[in-house]
Amino acid sequence: MFEVVLKHQFSGFTLDVAFNGPDRGITALFGPSGCGKTTVINAIAGLLRPEQGRIALDGTVLFDSEQRIDLPMRARRIGYVFQNARLFDHMRVRDNLLYGLRRAPKDDRRIAIDQVIELLGLESLLSRRPARLSGGERQRVGVGRALLAQPKLLLMDEPLAALDADRKADILPYIERLRDETGLPVVYVSHAIEEVARLADLVVLMDQGRPVMSGPVEDVLANLDSFVHVDAFEGGAVIKVRIAAHDDAYRLTRLAFSGGELLIPHIDLPVGKQVRVRIRARDVMLALNRPEEISALN
Repeated sequence: MFEVVLKHQFSGFTLDVAFNGPDRGITALFGPSGCGKTTVINAIAGLLRPEQGRIALDGTVLFDSEQRIDLPMRARRIGYVFQNARLFDHMRVRDNLLYGLRRAPKDDRRIAIDQVIELLGLESLLSRRPARLSGGERQRVGVGRALLAQPKLLLMDEPLAALDADRKADILPYIERLRDETGLPVVYVSHAIEEVARLADLVVLMDQGRPVMSGPVEDVLANLDSFVHVDAFEGGAVIKVRIAAHDDAYRLTRLAFSGGELLIPHIDLPVGKQVRVRIRARDVMLALNRPEEISALN
């Protein structure tokens, strides 16, 4: 578990946050721009010294205003992935990755470079320089470098915000693998509901410097009150489903869950895999009889 309790006064803005996160999986700080999400992870990383609070990770106190504990950034063992990957342009990809590894204590190198290369699909990029990478490729290298520093917690500050829809679609599966295969706790900052619905295990919804709701992603994103703070048009539900079958003739995929079945356009994933579906309320139609001869596509 990690514990975050912060209070800090800015000019015209008060940050007052308290939440606990699990020891693995993704905790998403979600909310509109300017609500304090990035300020929270800057305090966790040690880039901001809050006026009051306590930050503890895996039994180690990183900051405690009452006990006057404030570990320096280098001692906190935290990885940080920024909106811009901030790679070293004069180094090739492999050397950028090795920079992260060299910063880790030799007796605590749990994550190997070959594991990171495979996890993030970096094999074909190792000899390139950052200037020859796409935005999504740069972000994957930035994530790899942060992982190879052997962090106990990974912070990700809107890592997909600068990418277009196609590049986001490319990198999201890699972040899912990171979540599922490394066992590392991640704090993920975003104001994009589609990212939070797909990636997060726990959601802390923030507004005006304070958490207004927190809990499992299915509960928070299904709560209609949450969209008062984000976007009322995005209200809906997140459902965990299992891929039950593929219909090759009609290029459809059948999804099964406790409430029944859903048919969606074909997705290239194996039968039996668990996935999530987000259904927006505004995309739902109700009918007393089986719909026929209508133009709506559901």
